[in-house]
This record gives sequence, structure tokens and C-alpha cells, in this order.
Amino acid sequence: MSDRELPQPVERQLPTDEARDLLALVREIARREIAPKAAEEEDAGRFPREVFTLLSESGLLGLPYDAEYGGGDQPYEVYLQVLEELAAARLTVGLGLSVHTLASYALATYGTKQQQVEHLPAMLGGGLLGAYCLSEPSSGSDAASLRTKAVREGDDWVIDGTKAWITHGGVADFYTVMARTGEDGPRGITAFLVPGDAPGLSAATPEKKMGMKGSPTAQVHFDGVRVGDERRIGEEGQGFTIALAALDSGRLGIAACAVGVAQAALDEAVAYATERRQFGRPIADFQGLRFMIADMATQIEAGRALYLAAARLRDAGKPFAKQAAMAKLHCTDTAMKVTTDAVQILGGYGYTADFPAERLMREAKVLQIVEGTNQIQRMVIARHVAGPEAR
Repeated sequence: MSDRELPQPVERQLPTDEARDLLALVREIARREIAPKAAEEEDAGRFPREVFTLLSESGLLGLPYDAEYGGGDQPYEVYLQVLEELAAARLTVGLGLSVHTLASYALATYGTKQQQVEHLPAMLGGGLLGAYCLSEPSSGSDAASLRTKAVREGDDWVIDGTKAWITHGGVADFYTVMARTGEDGPRGITAFLVPGDAPGLSAATPEKKMGMKGSPTAQVHFDGVRVGDERRIGEEGQGFTIALAALDSGRLGIAACAVGVAQAALDEAVAYATERRQFGRPIADFQGLRFMIADMATQIEAGRALYLAAARLRDAGKPFAKQAAMAKLHCTDTAMKVTTDAVQILGGYGYTADFPAERLMREAKVLQIVEGTNQIQRMVIARHVAGPEAR
């Protein structure tokens, strides 16, 4: 897309002038530092660590957390729109920021004052990058059946096991790890903050994925990894509660990223359709394509409104788990549909790597899977609406 074809920024309703300035900064970083290299680096499978360093230096890695510890003191309503802008430029970056925020959640929300003073400044504004370790090779959707164990030895815990599908596996500076310290089931799980350079911690070769090739996803192995009890987050047995609370917020991050991917696909489709001429006029003049574009735009606006409504509930301290699941479900399904339609509008060009539509379509698929598949989201929503399943 040439400069003259670049779409106008999304019109956003932001609560403060500071938030408007923040979004302007994010757009500038996306335009100058992220978007121009996205296609080439994704094709090469290159992880843009320098971009996350820039985001940290710009105060963007800790936006929803307390300024006292290096955060940005921004409401989720603003933070999620930052994610959307970054994901529209490159999903590896937007999703990477969302995962870092997820990994920081346990300590920022359940950590002691001493833990927060000691670790949060580096995590939120000191250039560190985090990963979140819940899933395992044999426990994905059924996360409460995880097998990684942490055994108490004096003042330390020794962790053994394998985590799977870990975004930033092998490149993260810290890992928020859920491990079994007690009985089977959800009440026997505890959360730990594990340094990325801890002896016994290693990462497998990253998975070869359909999309997001620049974002390393790998198994992470814990072979006698020893951490002090001061790195236990929350109470023993509280880890699953912490994990689920983190995922409620994380699902909003995925929803925002999905809207960003969908918006990028719509912008690409509109730019192409208004320039591509067939039968003597732009193909955007044909009703079949106009209706497709109208449906794409409507679903994107609906998704944006849904994730922002959930964010405002969260910011107000009200329950938002149902709305987070709805937002994750709707926005990621929308991203898949919109990116597929964008490829169709571009026709044969849409199926080539010369245009970003095919990359966006491949990237959209993973968003229907991560942080709870969309089938799990439907289960969560149904429990809120119709009550728990009969046993």
C-alpha cells in the first residue's frame, strides 16, 4: 500500500487528552518502526526484540499498572486500544504486549508489597519481557489437570515439568509459572515468578506455525529449577484462581488484537477495491463487494464496542468475565471472517505474499485458539447465562 492509500486512523472515543496523545504516539511508532518491516520479518521468522525495548522505553509495556512501579496508570479502555493499533501493524507485537501484560498480572495483582517493589519496575519499564506458563502438552483447555510440580525444600521450591505453547518461550526474561504444590485439581496449584536465566530452565525449538512466525512459541522445560519462597505469588493453592483472573483480562487483550488484525484487513481491502478497475470502473462500485465491505466494517465496529464495554466494566471494578468471553469470541471470529473476505476481495493477489491479506488471514486463525479456544468461550458464556452444566 502506498502512502496515499494509507487509511485514516480509526476514530476513537478516549477519556483524556493524555490518552489521545498516547494513541498518537503509538500510531507513530507503528507507522515508522513496526509496519514497514512486518511482512519481511514475519516471513523470515524474526522476533523483533528491539521493538519491545522501544515500547518499554516509551512507557508502553506497563500501561494498565500502577505508576508507582513503573506502569502507565492507564485504564483498560485505553490500554486495549493501544493493543489494537499495534496488532494492526504487526500481530507479533500486539499479541506480545498482551502476553507480557498477562505475565505481569499475577505479581501486580496478588504479589506482596515487597515483591512488587523488588520486581515490578524492571518488568513494567526496565526492558524485561515476560511469558505466561499455564498450558502443558497434556493439559490445554483442562488447565486444572496440569502436572508440572513444585516441591518445597526448606526455603526453596524445586520445579519440574514441561509447559507448552508458551509465547516468548526461550526469549522471555521472566516466566509466571503455574505448578502443582498439592492435591489434584484446581486447589493444588500455586503461582511462581521464575527468572528466565534460572538454572535448569530451557526452551525447545520453537513450533513451526501457520502464522505469527516472528513470535516464538515453544515448550519450556523445568528440570530441577530452584526458586526461593519469596518468588511464590499469592498463597499456596491460590494459583488457579490467579490464572483464571489473569485470563479474564488477557481475553480482552486478544479481542483487541483481533479487531486490529480485522481493521488492517479491511483497510487493505478498501484500498485495493477503490483502485482496482474492471469493466471500466473501480471494483468497489460493484454491489457485491460493497455489501461485503459494509458487513466487514459493521462487524469490526461491533467487536470494538464489545471489548470496550467489557473494559469499562473492568475499569469500574465490576464483574466482566462474561463480557470478556463474549468479546474474545466475537472479535476473533470476526477477524477470521474479515480477513477471509479481504483475501476474496483481492482475488488472486490476495492469495499471494505480495499483499498482506494472506498473512493477516493466517494470523487471525490463532486468535480463535489462544487463551481459551472459542469453544471454551461459549462454555463460559453459557454458564453465565444458563447456569452450570448438570453433573
